[in-house]
Amino acid sequence: MVVMIPDAFSETEEREWIDHMLARLQKREARDGRASDEALRARAVRLARRYYPEHPECAVPKSVRWVDNQHHRWGSCTPSDGSIRLSRRLTMMPSWVIDYVLLHELAHLVHHDHSRPFWDMVARYSKAERARGYLEGIADAEASDPR
Repeated sequence: MVVMIPDAFSETEEREWIDHMLARLQKREARDGRASDEALRARAVRLARRYYPEHPECAVPKSVRWVDNQHHRWGSCTPSDGSIRLSRRLTMMPSWVIDYVLLHELAHLVHHDHSRPFWDMVARYSKAERARGYLEGIADAEASDPR
């Protein structure tokens, strides 16, 4: 999770703000179910059926789950066993960004590499380019954070 804080905050104010934002995140996750693995898998199936109808294998991933150990990737896929993992860092991002990452990983069930056919498949999502830019901006901000 990335929390933007004014530079003028004291360490105490910074800690209070981070605690406040984490509490908000937990409440949101509990309210809308976005953080549950079951809800994430159902979302992936809906997206696969909508965007990749000619690839029914995308609509039956073995597992789709949130993980806490991906700090440098937004998602990963193991095509051989049909498992997809998304970084829990995504839970604070807009839903259209999460959809993009899911569609990206679902496309790996068909194309195991980042070939032209893979990117053509991902590009069916109208917000793909926008989501990639959003994620690149977050990654750049994290990379430049001196902490």
